[in-house]
Amino acid sequence: MNDKPSYGETDASYQAAGGIEGIRQLVDDFYQVMDSWPEAERIRSVHPADLGPARDKLSCFLSGWLGGPRLFQEKYGSISIPAFHARWPIDTADAEAWMGCMQQAVERQPWSPHFKAYLLRQLAVPAQRVVQAAQARRAAQQ
Repeated sequence: MNDKPSYGETDASYQAAGGIEGIRQLVDDFYQVMDSWPEAERIRSVHPADLGPARDKLSCFLSGWLGGPRLFQEKYGSISIPAFHARWPIDTADAEAWMGCMQQAVERQPWSPHFKAYLLRQLAVPAQRVVQAAQARRAAQQ
């Protein structure tokens, strides 16, 4: 019998990611890909030149989202990812570029293939919700 929690339960995903250090490495790799991958040029352009604050915010958010310490909430307050991103005209191509950056960053991590696949499936959900929120905002403005 396996008493080890599954990903998504307690802090299993946070631990599988290597804690905050592993998450920060993922985020560093993510933004490195975004800076250099031509397909990500449009999504990179909505970020400020200095990615330091974005790196910290994404790392803190992922910490809590993966079941670890709720660092984003402690440091920045609560957030609704779709509502926050609705101010930009994000479309399916943007979400796919974001996911492409994340996929490349995830592939660089020393994690099990099962955790990598799980994480990418989970990240696709908020990526799609961001697109839906942006579409709803555009529809409401017309």
